[in-house]
Amino acid sequence: MSGHSKWANIKHKKEKTDAQKGKLFTKLAKEIIMAAKEGGGNPEANSRLRDAIEKAKAANMPNDNITRAIKRGTGELEGVNYENIIYEGYGPGGVAIIVEALTDNKNRTASEMRHLFDRGGGSLGATGCVSWMFTRKGIISVGKGDGVDGDELMLKAIDAGAEDFSAEDEDYEIITDPSELYQVKEALEQSGYKITSAEISLIPQNTVKLEGEQAKKALNLIENLDDHDDVQNVYHNLEITEDMEIG
Repeated sequence: MSGHSKWANIKHKKEKTDAQKGKLFTKLAKEIIMAAKEGGGNPEANSRLRDAIEKAKAANMPNDNITRAIKRGTGELEGVNYENIIYEGYGPGGVAIIVEALTDNKNRTASEMRHLFDRGGGSLGATGCVSWMFTRKGIISVGKGDGVDGDELMLKAIDAGAEDFSAEDEDYEIITDPSELYQVKEALEQSGYKITSAEISLIPQNTVKLEGEQAKKALNLIENLDDHDDVQNVYHNLEITEDMEIG
């Protein structure tokens, strides 16, 4: 499982302009709306909503925006009707890509996804063509600063129900079964650890290493998909290295 933080959710050192921050807030609001719509507006009883709210707060999304999104999801405020859509395909060099989207027009979004894949040197595939290469897991990150002892953290995490543990460049990463994510997170917080992030993600069983122009093209495709207004998450099995650059 090690190396997850290097390629899981692509946010490559991009400076966050106001436009990018606005896009991020829109994506976070969509996730809150869908979570509240499907599981109710109480985050204590709706783990997906709790996760979405925590992500929004970590991104400094205003509380008023969060509250309005919850109310749109529960129907207290009028809002757009979004639909969850999953797209699967391949990028340059055979990189497997899964795109999670929320859209109010699935025909438009499907057409735009196909265009992005084609333009990026990849191909949009049928449902299930790459999902078998990924495993859904809970991922918790704890920063290495503040005198955190890795061995002690590992023991605490495993005692709380974690499945795996690894030390990355800047964080310690703890892997859990999706159903155990919040149990492990809360246990670590009660032990005094500061959680950098906690989310359910898709982890590839194997990674693909590309070099040169092919690597650049694959990374550009992933970035362009991630930047699309309807896209919530992009998962892939490209092994990202420090010398990779976006064109």
